[in-house]
Amino acid sequence: MNSFPRDLSPTLQRLALQFPVVAVTGPRQAGKTTLVRKVFADKPYVSLEDPVELGFAQTDPRGFLQRFSHGALFDEAQRWPDLFSHLQGMVDNDRTPGRFVLTGSQQFGLMAGVTQSLAGRVGLSRLTPLALSEIRPHVDLYVHLWRGGYPALWQIERTALESNDWFGAYIATYVERDVRQLLQVQNLSTFQRFVRLCAARTGTLLNLVSLATDAGISHTTARQWLSVLESSELVFLLQPYHRNFGKRLVKTPKLYFTDTGLAAWLVGIREPELLALHPMRGALFETWVVSEFRKFRLNRGLPADLYFWRDNNGLEADLVFETTEGLQCVEIKSSQTITPDLVRAGQRASRFVTEPAPPPWLIHGAPDNYTREGVRCISWQSFADPLRAS
Repeated sequence: MNSFPRDLSPTLQRLALQFPVVAVTGPRQAGKTTLVRKVFADKPYVSLEDPVELGFAQTDPRGFLQRFSHGALFDEAQRWPDLFSHLQGMVDNDRTPGRFVLTGSQQFGLMAGVTQSLAGRVGLSRLTPLALSEIRPHVDLYVHLWRGGYPALWQIERTALESNDWFGAYIATYVERDVRQLLQVQNLSTFQRFVRLCAARTGTLLNLVSLATDAGISHTTARQWLSVLESSELVFLLQPYHRNFGKRLVKTPKLYFTDTGLAAWLVGIREPELLALHPMRGALFETWVVSEFRKFRLNRGLPADLYFWRDNNGLEADLVFETTEGLQCVEIKSSQTITPDLVRAGQRASRFVTEPAPPPWLIHGAPDNYTREGVRCISWQSFADPLRAS
């Protein structure tokens, strides 16, 4: 079984030197428990999904916590909401850094407790599925897109059938557990259809009206359900760049799935070979690249601070972010051949920028890296390298 050194580890160690409480959120099965038990191996581990431990905590909180006066690792902390107020009193009496570690899969519950009781006392971090830098060796591009980043799918060589079974069980568990807790959804099959419709729209401008119509639900319900998908880290929204370069008309965010493997499974792609000619290949590749940029920043404890640009004059950049050299513009193309048209697309990506800026990037599906006509052409295998240098 493979072991994955996680890029978030140094960030957790840094936070544990500053805050009495460290919290790790993220989607189910991203590897939170494995990571924190490795980084904080000296701490007693308590799973609040264990009915015995949870029952003890609920009936005798004082006795339960007396066992952990020197600190502990509480897994799925949101299962016992009173924990946060108890920890507030404990850390106010003893602010030893790194004393308690919390994990939680469902952000609403964990974040509500943290913001209400532990504000200023907790170092927050977010663990996503595996980044490309955490997977060795790199395999075929379409295998990466199709399999995604959940550690369970990389720990052993699974067949396509086994991977499809895993995704099916993941969605069923997610819907049955998290969605039932967060929403009083009468018809779970309608919610599952909504999730599949979102997957089919990954990498596109969010149109809640269209999404609601296709799902057969109200606009208000669609907005509420989307917020649940965001809170449980299945999707994220990429906002348009906020500075005003002339007249910017597009103010709608773009919708992305956090994991391309899950998105591919939801739209019915059951084998990686099908991706080569699939109509969603480009959208899934863009989703994967944007997610990799986001993982890179979150793993370092930084805000994502990623945006896109689109106006009514046809100027578009798939991704933009601030650097010390100016606004970095990124064009994303899944093609495995760099054509003059792709290079021109890379050039167009930065034409809206009126201030000094670094050369635009073109991230592509080929293995080559070079600069062509003022555009840095960067392979999908190595685009984290210039990120580390920026």
